[in-house]
Amino acid sequence: MERKGLDELEVNDIIKAGLCIDNAKEFHKILKETIGAAKGSDPRELWQRLVAKRVLKPCYPHGLHQLVYYSVYAHWDSTNNGPPLYWFPSLDQSKHTNLGRIMEVHGPRLLGTSYKDPISSFNLFQKFTVQHPEAYWSILLKELPVVFREPPRCILDTTDKSKRGGTWLPGSVLNIAECCLQPSRHPRKDDDSLAVIWRDEGCDSKLHCMTLKELRERVMVVANAVDATFSKGDAIAIDMPMTVHAIIIYFAIILAGCVVVSIADSFAAKEIATRLHVSNAKGIFTQDFILRGGSKFPLYSRVVEAAPHKAIVLPVSGEDVCIKLREQDQSLGDFLASVKHLPRPNHYSPVYNPIDFPTNILFSSGTTGNKIAYQVFSVCHTLAFCCLISFLLGHWSESGEPKAIQWTQLSPIRAANDGWAYVDLQVGDVFCYPTNLGWVAGPIVLYEAFLSGATFALYHGSPLGGGFGKFVQDAGVTILGTIPSMVKAWKSTNCMEGLNWTKIRSFVTAGEASHVDNGLWLSSRAYYKPIIEVCGGTELASSYLQGTLLQPQAFGALSTASMATGVVILNDNGVPYPDDQPCVGEVGLFPLIMGASDRLLNADHDKIYFKGMPMFKGMQLRRHGDIIKRTAGGYFIVQGRADDTMNLGGIKTSSVEIERACNNVDQNIVESIAISAAPEDGGPELLVMFAVLKEGYSSKPEDLQKKFTRAIQTNLNPLFKVNHVRIVPEIPRTSSNKLLRRVLRDQMKKELSVRSRI
Repeated sequence: MERKGLDELEVNDIIKAGLCIDNAKEFHKILKETIGAAKGSDPRELWQRLVAKRVLKPCYPHGLHQLVYYSVYAHWDSTNNGPPLYWFPSLDQSKHTNLGRIMEVHGPRLLGTSYKDPISSFNLFQKFTVQHPEAYWSILLKELPVVFREPPRCILDTTDKSKRGGTWLPGSVLNIAECCLQPSRHPRKDDDSLAVIWRDEGCDSKLHCMTLKELRERVMVVANAVDATFSKGDAIAIDMPMTVHAIIIYFAIILAGCVVVSIADSFAAKEIATRLHVSNAKGIFTQDFILRGGSKFPLYSRVVEAAPHKAIVLPVSGEDVCIKLREQDQSLGDFLASVKHLPRPNHYSPVYNPIDFPTNILFSSGTTGNKIAYQVFSVCHTLAFCCLISFLLGHWSESGEPKAIQWTQLSPIRAANDGWAYVDLQVGDVFCYPTNLGWVAGPIVLYEAFLSGATFALYHGSPLGGGFGKFVQDAGVTILGTIPSMVKAWKSTNCMEGLNWTKIRSFVTAGEASHVDNGLWLSSRAYYKPIIEVCGGTELASSYLQGTLLQPQAFGALSTASMATGVVILNDNGVPYPDDQPCVGEVGLFPLIMGASDRLLNADHDKIYFKGMPMFKGMQLRRHGDIIKRTAGGYFIVQGRADDTMNLGGIKTSSVEIERACNNVDQNIVESIAISAAPEDGGPELLVMFAVLKEGYSSKPEDLQKKFTRAIQTNLNPLFKVNHVRIVPEIPRTSSNKLLRRVLRDQMKKELSVRSRI
């Protein structure tokens, strides 16, 4: 049935959306008045008016927000107009953003008379930075508190042609951790500035705070102990939740001239051991347990099984660890006691290194190995599925290590640019982004916060419940980071009801493709503040596509390529589409990316990121592996990875597109995943849907198959059909929540092979 336009809504529609009759009548009256004032305007103008008047309040049922938003854009032509827009920058506010401010100062000099203002000249400025990246980074280095012990000879040296990405800031020497911890004039950071604010799960009435001076002195105590125990350049792992203690340890390792090895606290022992081995880690910081929802889960025992040389163990609560340690291991208290004899244990002279010295070893997504297999075993419907998942996960884990990516001191500078330029982190902001140092988001958000002068907000517990939401409210968070699956959980459980998030001025989301309706729910919690979508990678130390506060934003879409980052979308022949043409294809990146990886510890960097990529304007493009759709209007929508592309009856589409078309086809479905698989003996690719049902609910695969097919043919392509549906207890994922479609695809190929033999 065709959706009603806003002017066609009746009071009864509003009542059905969740308002009582009196409130519905009043709301309907306000709608009519707003529509009347915007007579003749397009839907974007009407939506702007509704948001400006705060007609839609955060406390209203989500059904009402859905009704109004989708009614406003009921007749919108996305094919010709691009995605519907929900947030629009104002000229005055744009000039007070970090990026807008430097455009106002430098735009006339760099662009001449072509420069008008930060909004209308944004695309021109971005293209200029791609052509002249050294100009952009020279400006940015003056905006961040990056202090060199020895200054660089230049910004970029491209004379060594063997270095595809160029040589950035050659000759410079610094310690990037010191830059995060010292006071600065610009941005304004004082010793008594609030550096960190946090709360422990279950203690909803108490907030803990730490000033910049207190943080620095705590870091220096640990750095002294690291210096006394390890050698300069040693790799030292961190495997623990993202707590204030983890931050102190992270900066201390780098301050002491050592290298952090990032390991997610969700990994099984086998995966921890792989990362310790690949990085040649000399020690590891960890916790005895992880506390979630009042329950303790062992961590130290998993680390011990991975057999590290030495472990320094923190207690999950209190002062002492409550388990017996190996002979070579120490509690954090005993580790720090080794430097109590120093005259000033809270003072440490940083170890200064060249700009290309490694600071962090991060890993591309590996499987969660036994952890996933165990979870699948525990709830699987069939023995065959259990055995297959176990085999595939074990085989995949054994057949190849996760890529070990070295961050240098350049990488944190690039990471900080994301927060400064696009998220617009400023002094006075309170920035909260629940993540883990084992994932690339962990180090990125640390540098974003501490190199911008913002306060970093931490919740020591699960971010999926109301306790986290209350912390966001009580801490006065102004910028909140999320991942789409987290937002989905908040929305489905209604756990944030009654909380006041109106201090938030923007959201950030990364990690996976966003769904429009989840974005609508999130933005509405703060009177439709913008959600800055981010798409990047570990090896880039940042994003290459994102939203900004200088462009209108659309739910689930990205509005621009990063500053000083060239991006093209390739057709099937490896030829870039014209920049202004709507298209879908694999993305290619210009190789000159400051802070991006140029080495791997355990793989051929050139082979993985450059071999087989086409030449463009005299340079070989860098591979990233994403499939990107560029819409009318120049917006970008992530379609999945290159290996998620399907060829259904000669028509190319992506898993993400199929999944979006199948959203909400059955109320019993928690999650649906699309893959395509071709029989081993040849033939066309078959479309297969995997569905996870709500606990205690059941559906027949054949019924879901009809519903999925109908949704895909209605919303995507009438020629597509679902060939098989598999109901599974859980979708296999990596520790960083990325889907393991390969596992599902291999499962179906094996099943189809068995069928063909029968």
